[in-house]
Parts: sequence; structure tokens; C-alpha cells
Amino acid sequence: MQTPHPHPDPPQSLEQLMARANSLAGYNLGQLGEIAGLGIPGHLRREKGWMGMLLETLLGAKAGSKPEPDFPHLGVELKTLPVDRHGKPLESTFVAVAPAEGWQGVTWETSHVRQKLACVLWIPILAERQLAPAERVVATPLLWRPNPVQEQALRQDWEELVEQLALGHFDEISAHKGQVLQLRPKAANGRVKVQARNAEGQLVAVQPKGFYLRAHFTRQLLAEAFSLV
Repeated sequence: MQTPHPHPDPPQSLEQLMARANSLAGYNLGQLGEIAGLGIPGHLRREKGWMGMLLETLLGAKAGSKPEPDFPHLGVELKTLPVDRHGKPLESTFVAVAPAEGWQGVTWETSHVRQKLACVLWIPILAERQLAPAERVVATPLLWRPNPVQEQALRQDWEELVEQLALGHFDEISAHKGQVLQLRPKAANGRVKVQARNAEGQLVAVQPKGFYLRAHFTRQLLAEAFSLV
């Protein structure tokens, strides 16, 4: 097995990508930060992008924040997944920004959410709250594509949530809606607002939102892949 090191070039195949990802398993973020030549923050509250930047450096991802998969030539999205020692995800997973307007003509097949979730390289990271960032450990990666049942569940939630956005029913949208996919605020703080037209056609100030996968959904993915109880 190869040892981890920074990759200036993107992987040329899924096999090469998985070899790079598997080489990270068992290392803590402190070790990987030194290998990548990145400073290691004492906490991640103000350095939320550090972990993603670290893995992108070690895997050769180039898409960054563009609305396309992190490895566009392979069609693979990179997602970190903080878990506890039992493999249980600790939080929901951000997928894509959900604009308040501009949904006319957009379908599930053409959506950014489907594009992002068509093929995902999950990097589980043991990240229990008491562990400092440098002590958090990378676990075995998982390359996942939604099966027909999972895709149908994602599609159903997406269509129902987008209908609320398209109709301007912002007051009816909450994180409680959606079985596997939810809409949650996506901004630095609650004071950030964007302008959108409500159901009456009036301009109103609303919180920016994003699509998130529920933790119980990602828990199921890990349980099926690694035979977790």
C-alpha cells in the first residue's frame, strides 16, 4: 500500500483515487497535516474548510467549491463524514446550496444535488468531540453510488422541498421536512438574508439554505458497507 503524500495532479482512474484514499486510513489529521505541509488548527470552529482542504491536497481534488463533483473527470464527489467510535455519523452532511429562486425547468435529473450524489467518495473520520483536530483518525473510505431505492428516496424529498422553494412557501420549510434529504440554513449566521419572492409575489428576506443528507441515511450507508450493528 502506498504511503500518503500530496498529489498535485488529479487521479486518472477510480482505482488510483481509491489507492490514494486507502493510503490515508489509520493516520490522524495531525500526521496528515504534516505530510501535506498544512498548519494544524487547534479547533475547527473557525477553520471549517481545513479538513476538506487537507484531503483535497492529499487526493488531488481540483473542483473546490464549483457546482460540480470534486473529481469532475471521474464524476466523483468527496465527502468527509465525522463519526463516533461505533461508526455513527455525528452530524448531517452538506450536499449543495439551495437557491431561493430560479427553479423553473429544473428537474431531479438535471439538479446539482443529483450530480453531487451520483458517486461519492466518503472519508469517515473518527471525530468525537473530546478529540482535538490533530487526534482525529481517518477510517476506511467508501466509494458509494445510490441504489434505485436510495435514489428514489432522495428524489422524492428533493422534489417536495424544491416545490416549496419554487412556490415561495418559505415559512413552511423547516429541517423537519424530508426523510433522507433536508433543507437547513446555510450561512455564517442567522443575520444573513437573501431576497426572494414569496407565494404572493412579494420580495421578502429569507435565510439562505442548503440541502443536507440526514445522519441516519449516512449511518445506513456505512452499516451496509462495513456490516456495522
